[in-house]
Amino acid sequence: MLRVTKLTDYATVVLTALAARPDVVLSAPELAEQAGLEAPTVAKVLKPLAQAGLVEGFRGANGGYRLARAAETITLIEIVEAMEGPLGMTECSVHAGQCGIEDSCGVRANWRHINDVVADALRGVSLAQMLAPPPVLATSPRRIAMQLASA
Repeated sequence: MLRVTKLTDYATVVLTALAARPDVVLSAPELAEQAGLEAPTVAKVLKPLAQAGLVEGFRGANGGYRLARAAETITLIEIVEAMEGPLGMTECSVHAGQCGIEDSCGVRANWRHINDVVADALRGVSLAQMLAPPPVLATSPRRIAMQLASA
């Protein structure tokens, strides 16, 4: 099964909470409450999001977090890669030389193409679009991605 990790899912939830109130600095406990998550989980996802430049942290009595830039400019691929590293459907999609049959593999190029399609779909959906109501049920993942991209 192809899926993002729970932490990546939680990171998206935290980011949408920040995107819903873009002019407000929210503390980690406030974010935890709004996102319906435990405070340690929120703290755990905020670190890589800050390292990736997706959130800004502020220290002090009125400290907390806010988006580093507009939600419309943050894409799902950035969130996934901040939490999980480069997207790779297979090991050879990201790192050459990791497979013993790489030189004779007849499907490697196709996996790389699929990797690119998935990355492009994630690149086509912004954090702002994740705040919108879900689209009407579509029949295929590609159609869902297209509906999200046009929202």
